[in-house]
Amino acid sequence: MNVEGAAALVTGGASGLGRATARRLVEHGADVVIVDLPGSSGEAVAAALGARFVAADVTSEEQMAAAVAVAAERAPLRALVHCAGRGGPLRLLDRDGTPGSLARYTEIVTTNLIGTFNVLRLAAARMAGNAPLDGDRGACVLTASVAAYEGQIGQIPYASAKAGIKGMTLVAARDLAGRQIRVCTIAPGTFDTPLLARLPDPVRDSLAASVPHPRRLGDPAEYAALALHVLENPMLNGETIRLDGAIRMAPR
Repeated sequence: MNVEGAAALVTGGASGLGRATARRLVEHGADVVIVDLPGSSGEAVAAALGARFVAADVTSEEQMAAAVAVAAERAPLRALVHCAGRGGPLRLLDRDGTPGSLARYTEIVTTNLIGTFNVLRLAAARMAGNAPLDGDRGACVLTASVAAYEGQIGQIPYASAKAGIKGMTLVAARDLAGRQIRVCTIAPGTFDTPLLARLPDPVRDSLAASVPHPRRLGDPAEYAALALHVLENPMLNGETIRLDGAIRMAPR
């Protein structure tokens, strides 16, 4: 599906994977709307890229419905790349044996998994009204993580949510096949995002060295390139694609 002239919605677009994807889509002629939280740098990023910005929480039905409506104002909404999410450490039992926080678990899963469902359903509802283009009414790219396969110690809410996104992908693609809307997911490994940028250099170097090849952190532009390819390739549907340099995460 050619994205030129189509509207594209990119969540988490103020930084990292989302920002790189928004840039790539703008370069290929899409009318891009970036969604990120109020207080993010989304407005400045959108202005720099030639995109538009809507402040919204992906778990809010009202805010995301408004963002979808803005995206579809000037062109049919045909592309969604959903990058918004968050992490946070949590163990089942603390060191003293206290059960892990249910509230924290719920918060992280709600943002990552429920937020994904909310964004996907609202974007798909808008796409379903489009006339087909290159055989598609729309295409959606979700973001999981290699933690969906090999969650590490202390990652139980994050790994649970990302595994849920992986599990959602094929079902969503089957649900939407009759509407001519495709759904795929990218599962990144260790990428050079603002989250990792806060880590000390020795930790970053260790993470980079754990990637078999290429022995470095992933570049957000590489995620963006794959996201665009998924949107353009009509036979990619229902698949979760690891983008990880063949890494397999150790327990810790």
